[in-house]
Amino acid sequence: MKNEKQAKWVADRVQYIRGLKAPNEQQRLLVILHDKADKTAQEIKTLSLLIQAERAAEKAQEARTKVMNLIQAEKRAEAKAARKARDHALYQSAGLLIMAGLVDSQTGKPVDDPAKLLGALVSLHELSRDNPKWEEWKLKGQVLLNQKKED
Repeated sequence: MKNEKQAKWVADRVQYIRGLKAPNEQQRLLVILHDKADKTAQEIKTLSLLIQAERAAEKAQEARTKVMNLIQAEKRAEAKAARKARDHALYQSAGLLIMAGLVDSQTGKPVDDPAKLLGALVSLHELSRDNPKWEEWKLKGQVLLNQKKED
């Protein structure tokens, strides 16, 4: 059974190597020795060693693939967590617009004309940060946030 399995693996691997555009020297020699009808004792030994080396190379490639898949999975998980955190921050920002009464909590649409809301927000953004209005708005906003926490 083991010899049949090994013979099938070798035959499959030789077919794979033949399909390669640029097999390495070791792989070319494996194909040549595999196809040779009358092998000497030395050629049989060499073929056996080449088969072992090819198996080891295949296992190493599989291990590299598994490691790369693991790394990619970690990167995807990190990206997903970053997207989730960003989405959460955006929802919190939308919540502030709802608390201010600028966005309807049921529909998610602005209560007033969207162009007016955008214009007001842009004007707010352009206002100098050292303007005393900012401190006044901060105090008023903190009161509203504290009330929300109490509810």
